[in-house]
Amino acid sequence: MLAEIVKKTIADLPELRLRQAELIDAAESASASAGFEKSLRAPGLGVIAEVKRRSPSRGTIDADLDPVAQAREYEAGGAAAISVLTEPHYFSGSPEDLVMVKNHTKVPVLRKDFIVDPIQVVHAKAMGADAILLIVACLSDTDLARLLADAHTWGLDALVEAHTSDEARRAMDCGARIVGVNNRDLATFDVDLATAESIAAELPDGIARVAESGIWTVADAHRMRDAGFDAVLVGEALVRSSDPAVLIRQFRT
Repeated sequence: MLAEIVKKTIADLPELRLRQAELIDAAESASASAGFEKSLRAPGLGVIAEVKRRSPSRGTIDADLDPVAQAREYEAGGAAAISVLTEPHYFSGSPEDLVMVKNHTKVPVLRKDFIVDPIQVVHAKAMGADAILLIVACLSDTDLARLLADAHTWGLDALVEAHTSDEARRAMDCGARIVGVNNRDLATFDVDLATAESIAAELPDGIARVAESGIWTVADAHRMRDAGFDAVLVGEALVRSSDPAVLIRQFRT
């Protein structure tokens, strides 16, 4: 599935490159980033709350999700950051979702997408993103280091996602300052919080640590906190919650 999504992403790049001059102008005019990494490093467990309509593993979560209303709930709950899916084909996201969230909230916003090319970094800055997601499994070390450098050039933080100890090491070797450990097995879609627990000890103190996937309950969030994570990235549990602001507060305490 990951290979299929990346293939589709690459197929969309020529259209994006046709807009390169426009995107560079917009990126250069964008405001300074809001401090994604700094927010994650604040005391207590940070929550990166996700605006997410669907996923390949879970299907439709909320086809009618209002990104602004959802993001305002997240902000009210004290989310450290808001993650917005912008991938259209498999997650029903869009750049417009991120623009709206950024324009109506004050917390840092992460562009969560399958970024494999420098033009996508420019596009993220043009949207108003404060950070981007880079997935180690999608990238060679050369490409990962290049995209991290591009993010730095544009004033963006980068959440670098790993699924294994080897990927976490590669992320740090390439210069990642924020490492996310995804508990979902890419081959089976199975989720096991023990994945993050086993990798946490391999991440040095200077790295901001984020646990991703499989956080459904307050107990799950606190389990990741106790394993040494600075933040958790939570999507479906919050989208399905009748009161996401309250759930975020419970995760944080």
